[in-house]
Amino acid sequence: MNPVGKPGKTGSLMAVEVALARLLEMADASKIHEHERLPLAQVQGRVLATDLVSTLDLPPWPNSAMDGYALHLADWTGEPLVVSQKIFAGQAPEPLKPGTCARIFTGAPVPAGADCVEMQENAEVQADERVRFTETMTPGKNIRPQGQEATVGELILPVGTRLGPIEQGLAASLGCAELDVVRKVRVAVLSTGDELIEPGQALGPGQIYNSNRVLLCSWLQRLGCEVIDAGILPDDLATTRARLGDLKDVDLILSTGGVSVGEADFLGIALREEGELTLWKLAIKPGKPLTFGHFRGVPVIGLPGNPASTLVTFALLARPYLLRRQGVKEVEPMKFQVSAGFVWPKAGNRREYLRGRLENGRAILYRNQSSGVLRSAAWADGLVEVLEDRTLIEGDCVSFIPLSEVLS
Repeated sequence: MNPVGKPGKTGSLMAVEVALARLLEMADASKIHEHERLPLAQVQGRVLATDLVSTLDLPPWPNSAMDGYALHLADWTGEPLVVSQKIFAGQAPEPLKPGTCARIFTGAPVPAGADCVEMQENAEVQADERVRFTETMTPGKNIRPQGQEATVGELILPVGTRLGPIEQGLAASLGCAELDVVRKVRVAVLSTGDELIEPGQALGPGQIYNSNRVLLCSWLQRLGCEVIDAGILPDDLATTRARLGDLKDVDLILSTGGVSVGEADFLGIALREEGELTLWKLAIKPGKPLTFGHFRGVPVIGLPGNPASTLVTFALLARPYLLRRQGVKEVEPMKFQVSAGFVWPKAGNRREYLRGRLENGRAILYRNQSSGVLRSAAWADGLVEVLEDRTLIEGDCVSFIPLSEVLS
């Protein structure tokens, strides 16, 4: 793989779209092909490895969409009809006797010979228990035909579908007790820096608690990944090399911090010396120093160390990469246009993703957009996208990406 750009130099920044396209290209080239068969109840969040094709018609027979009466319209002359049978869901009906109707309930099979179901609200039971119909009826009314939802041999869910409750329910409706899913992506998560300590320990001079690894490990689990917690890398080149070298049986090393050009950025040094850097420095804010490369053949995504930068770059770049490696085709989050409830007077040369929320249909921003303020994302319910070289006044249209779109 030939590196793109010139790591270590302050040339032009790479556009977000270009970076994402290259990440997805590399993900396509290293898709995970191993899969496993799991019980339906265990496939939540996993990716379908084989096409789900229907082995039956759904519904398997015409059934009633209403509680009411089944009849053959040609037998009805406007006079009340005798009820010849009662049909509940789960029962096999007798063929409809000519000149009669059948009491039928929602989901029950329509008897042979009937071509219409009239809802009970439009029927009157007479004193002699015959039924009089009060509205005009048409053939096929209130009948769900056989195969309305699926037919034998029809493709229901293609390979690469990410499975959620709806997809699980659909598979269950087809009688599937198990599904073939892509094996989990194995992701090693590590943080870099002597300034980091774990929650629960006492803070020393110059130290901060490590929030990024907790955030990423939890997020990756929600994405259905197998997470290997690789801990904190100290600011030492030899230790960095050794620890990276131990991570051989993973699909991705995901780090935070330590990938810029500072003399203490030992992860970046290790990648340059024993691997390659393919992406480096993006036209995005927060998150400019995102890195993609390899260490001894293992892909590495280096996210920025500031918490809001970690969140934004994982959501918009690392997450799509991980989904594509599992074969998911549509990996970019949904975004929609809303009115800006703020002023943006100064255009920037990087695309900005501001933590905001919707109030009365307008996007408003958290008061502090610093890349070090994770609280901004806890307050927000989405990311407000401000394009390069653009100013805004209140009421202008901006793109809004709900956090719910990227957190799972």
